[in-house]
Amino acid sequence: MNHTVTMQKLEEMRFTGFVRAYREMTETGVNREFTTDEVIAHLVQAEWDDRYNRRLQGLIKNARFRYRASFEEIDFSAKRNLDKNQLLRLSSCDWITKNQNIIFSGSAGSGKSWIASSLGHLGCQHGYKVLYKNCIKLFDELKIAKADGSYIKEISKIEKMDLLILDDFGLKPLDGNQRLMLLEIIEDRHGRKSTIIASHLPVSQWHDVIGDPTIADSVLDRIVHSSHRIELKSEVSMRKTYKID
Repeated sequence: MNHTVTMQKLEEMRFTGFVRAYREMTETGVNREFTTDEVIAHLVQAEWDDRYNRRLQGLIKNARFRYRASFEEIDFSAKRNLDKNQLLRLSSCDWITKNQNIIFSGSAGSGKSWIASSLGHLGCQHGYKVLYKNCIKLFDELKIAKADGSYIKEISKIEKMDLLILDDFGLKPLDGNQRLMLLEIIEDRHGRKSTIIASHLPVSQWHDVIGDPTIADSVLDRIVHSSHRIELKSEVSMRKTYKID
């Protein structure tokens, strides 16, 4: 079997990283400096890196993040009640493995959405399926889904996410349908998957936003007790720091 046929078969099997690395080695003559074991190890690593990067880009694309947030860009110097040790522990993403939740609360511009998104990006890097949703838009989309018959499909999609980020929760009170949608989402994920909720309201005011005391108790019971709670306080908006419009 000649070299060209081998390359064609590797490309057909989508070993793109392997092919690219092999061509680079043969064109530069670097392969002559390594043992057979070293060449194989290099080619396998190149293929692994290529597949990892393609999967990562797919996960980030499907997550539909609002911000391209990086954990390394978090400003820990700003005085906003942010515990660096706590965030560094969360950056391991063990809490996703344990199906735990995170609640970020704080005023507009405190950086809660950015930090939530940065943890979402880390989740993608660890291979988790992540979905970012603005709460108002999510409920509007689910309302349309109920009308066109795709509601069960959309709810099932949300349920399968390893991490769901619900941003801007509590901007306005929920109506009857929204309350039931929220309860269904939280119930489906309780003890099975992880959720991040970012809100400008403290948890103590969530009862008023949800409206129905019984449903509010059910939601809070399932989300709060298994959550890492981070309350941000900032006198200066972080929007310029993170270049957020």
